[in-house]
Amino acid sequence: MWIIRFFIKKNIPPLTRSRPLWPFLRPPAPQRPKPSFSPSSSACCAVASIAMSCPTTSPVGEDTTVPPTMLHGLAPETRSTEDEARLTFLYAFLPKPPVSTSPSLCCAAAADDDKNDRVSRLPDDLLLRVVSLLPAKDGARTTVLSSRWRHLWRSAPLVLVDTHLLPGGDGERRPARGGASSRAVTNAVSAALESHPGPFPFASLTCSFMNGADRRLLARWFQLLATKGVDELVFVNRPWSVRGLRLPSSLFSCASLCRLYIGAWAFPDTTALPRGAAFPNLHQLALGCVVMEDKDLDFVLAVSPVLEILSLFGSLTPLRARLTNHSLRCAQFCLSILEEVAVVDSPSLERLFLWRNWNERHVKISVKIGYVPKLRVLGYLEPGVHMLQIGNTIIKVGTKASTHTTVSSVQMLAVQLQFGVRSEVKMLPSFLKCFPRVETLVVESLVLRDPTSSNLSQKIWQKTSSIECVQSHLKTLAFHEVQGDHNEFDFLMFIAESAPKLERMFIVMKNGLTDIERQVVVARVGTLYSTNWASKDCRLQLKMSCYPIGGGSWSLQAGSDLSVDPFEAFPED
Repeated sequence: MWIIRFFIKKNIPPLTRSRPLWPFLRPPAPQRPKPSFSPSSSACCAVASIAMSCPTTSPVGEDTTVPPTMLHGLAPETRSTEDEARLTFLYAFLPKPPVSTSPSLCCAAAADDDKNDRVSRLPDDLLLRVVSLLPAKDGARTTVLSSRWRHLWRSAPLVLVDTHLLPGGDGERRPARGGASSRAVTNAVSAALESHPGPFPFASLTCSFMNGADRRLLARWFQLLATKGVDELVFVNRPWSVRGLRLPSSLFSCASLCRLYIGAWAFPDTTALPRGAAFPNLHQLALGCVVMEDKDLDFVLAVSPVLEILSLFGSLTPLRARLTNHSLRCAQFCLSILEEVAVVDSPSLERLFLWRNWNERHVKISVKIGYVPKLRVLGYLEPGVHMLQIGNTIIKVGTKASTHTTVSSVQMLAVQLQFGVRSEVKMLPSFLKCFPRVETLVVESLVLRDPTSSNLSQKIWQKTSSIECVQSHLKTLAFHEVQGDHNEFDFLMFIAESAPKLERMFIVMKNGLTDIERQVVVARVGTLYSTNWASKDCRLQLKMSCYPIGGGSWSLQAGSDLSVDPFEAFPED
């Protein structure tokens, strides 16, 4: 009995063989076309021409090289720091395709005396599985292997990744500028969408430089995707900025979509959409570097009845986000222009993340928490950036805790603040009192924007009234990006002396400190051992941050994975 094994292995050099590979792995020998070629098989050969429309080399004079650190891969033109951060974030978190061009295909060799093509004798369902795991260009080429393979590519689901159609096709490099390479890839995508009957379990289109002249092409792409079925779609436009070109309204015709990742586009005008436009199967939505209005976000939430994960980052227009979706379990807002985030009615919401957003009007971002009975994880709250409102009460310094000003469901809370700024430090106890059941507290110390404002008194914490979560529930404190400032250790001393149920205290030292600054941190950690700990069983651990300067532990992937700790509050695990 024959056992055929396929192994996908990364970074393994090709095997040295003294005999040829199986016939189906050899380049097909030239043959005369048979007169009896059927129309269907002829169409398959036309499909195979997709590979021929892809660029095999970079056109002379076209700049396709980019620095390896420039994740977005665009030409190095003048951009603001904010725009560079948005683009880097956008391309850093592109979903990974389920197929790859980098692994090598290794197979068990046939016996010397056996020259039969046994692979082609496998049942259709197994061969279809094999073809569906190939990049689109390679899958199309299988149609010319033999008559046995002609119909398989069109019958198998197609994973379409446009970076695989580029020369080299490593999945990471993209054209730096619009030109012959990007246009050839765009044409190859059009050929694949037209020729293949679908469905498309995964489509990633991130190489095209599209402008107003491509509106008809865009509409056609989405018409084909909607008709043939697409489960996961990653669609990123290359030009920057993107304010002039809207996505076609036919986007909302893709009823089969389960995951959607949109980047560097202007959102469709939702007021002009036909009745019935909806995403009935959409579970996960990511909007990066988009131009959209409040009403557009409201509309998407209203027509996505099973949406669970919403990620919005790099928003290019001010937004007032109101969450009223009943299926939503996780919402993430980062690097965006926000005026307000209001959780109005979200009975299923478990996680809410806010990270490095800002308000163009130079006032605090309003964070309103309404009906959210299942909220377990919240962060990062910033006393210097956010105005927190629980129900109808705006939280201020000295606000007393009551049933109207607390959210008892939150068990993991993350905060960011400048410990040298008095107003932020004085607001921190009021924030903590709003979440009386917190068991894990993550604190990130931000670099002082004004170093002259760092002289605070330890009496701030000595005068602080009781905080229920600290005195009754806190089990883990993770303090990230410690810089050695005495104000940071005044807070750590307060927690050590006030938290009787504390089991673990992790102190993560900021990367990039000088030798003297590291010695200061170690010395001040040493003084914590001699304090009068409220918990006799607490374990103290000091670690060096593994993140670059200005980095952090949270990410879109960690935030949307409901099974993991999004802040790495347990670095030893």
